[in-house]
Amino acid sequence: MNPLLPALAAGLLTAMPAAAATLRLATTLAAPVVRLSDLFDDAGPRADRVLGPGPAPGARIVVEAAQLAAIARQFGIDWRPASTADRVVLDRPGRLLAREEVAATLRAALTGVGAPADGDLELPDFAAPTVPLEGRTETAIEQVDYDAASGRFTAMLGVIRADMPIQRMRLSGRLQEMVELPVLAHRLPVGSVLQPGDLTTARLRAGALHEETVRTIADAVGRALKRQAVAGQPLSTADLMRPALVEKGALVSMELSAPGLALTSQGVAQEAGGAGDRIRVLNPTSRAVLEAEVIGPRRVRIAPGSAPVQPARFAPDQVAAR
Repeated sequence: MNPLLPALAAGLLTAMPAAAATLRLATTLAAPVVRLSDLFDDAGPRADRVLGPGPAPGARIVVEAAQLAAIARQFGIDWRPASTADRVVLDRPGRLLAREEVAATLRAALTGVGAPADGDLELPDFAAPTVPLEGRTETAIEQVDYDAASGRFTAMLGVIRADMPIQRMRLSGRLQEMVELPVLAHRLPVGSVLQPGDLTTARLRAGALHEETVRTIADAVGRALKRQAVAGQPLSTADLMRPALVEKGALVSMELSAPGLALTSQGVAQEAGGAGDRIRVLNPTSRAVLEAEVIGPRRVRIAPGSAPVQPARFAPDQVAAR
């Protein structure tokens, strides 16, 4: 039912005919009620008479010719419809309550129940309510439930204004803890040794990290890229290696030392390695593959008594000589 109809049944006053009034074809309401002056210009001494509630913010009411004529008769307005097409459109402007306004109130409530203050707030199903353009709108969280393990929450939001009943809406989402982590500032080729200028920090969700994630810039500087990494994404320890002192296929000096014994011979590195890495090295004479520790540029150390990773394989001429 149109909210103006009860005003017709409730009108008990008799009125003297007033001067001819002019129909207002459209009115933008600044208040939550409809007055006689919103329908007619020159409505006379009762122009401020409230006829009923106005439309909700962002909505409209259309008052048709028959109802306009009845209102005019009731309040002694000298006006009659020229046709059934006569009407008045009553608009009440509104705005969507900004997500940021709700988020600020929600964050404060979540922090109060133990949630991280700087977490990443997710409100996937948030539908902003419409409120009037004019006047002050406040928000309050009336109830909140938060699960620290998953970061999920539910809450009851109250939208409070002096000129309208309180609106309540249910909110649900997730608050993700954030951490500052080193990331590549730009693309680098594999093998590049990371310098401070190659790295920056980014705020990333803690829940997406794993034990191998590099946590500080200091942990990455001086390391070389073992494989291609994406700029802006967290680094893993598996992405990094010590800068190579020995390249795969390079000739290396193999050193073996023991009390009263020091031997040096040449070998061929079967893989690259940095200081302290253990790599496989081929003895070109015996064709045995040994495990050795990288101790310097093209230098490896073999522990006394080490068994070959791959046994010796003598060439045919070596077998004949034996």
